[in-house]
Amino acid sequence: MDRLKDAVENVIRQLSEKKPQGLGAQPQEWLKKALTKRELGHIKFHYFKNGVLGLRVDSSVWKYNFSLHRDKMLLKIHQHAPQVRDLRFSVGDIE
Repeated sequence: MDRLKDAVENVIRQLSEKKPQGLGAQPQEWLKKALTKRELGHIKFHYFKNGVLGLRVDSSVWKYNFSLHRDKMLLKIHQHAPQVRDLRFSVGDIE
């Protein structure tokens, strides 16, 4: 009985130590590595589908700013997430 208990505890421990494979927190981490703190205050992950990372920004001014630096941002994000092929920006609520 103790061997079974130990085996179950080991499995639970291993599962809890693994990083989540879903995209829940990962795109936010990609953004943290690619953007400055000031920029992070104006952008939020929206979706990731078929290699396209959709990002929501809080104003058209910031959308324009991010669009100007899109290639640079894509290169930085691509270093951490090679599956990202394109960035799309939309204006909306980032709360």
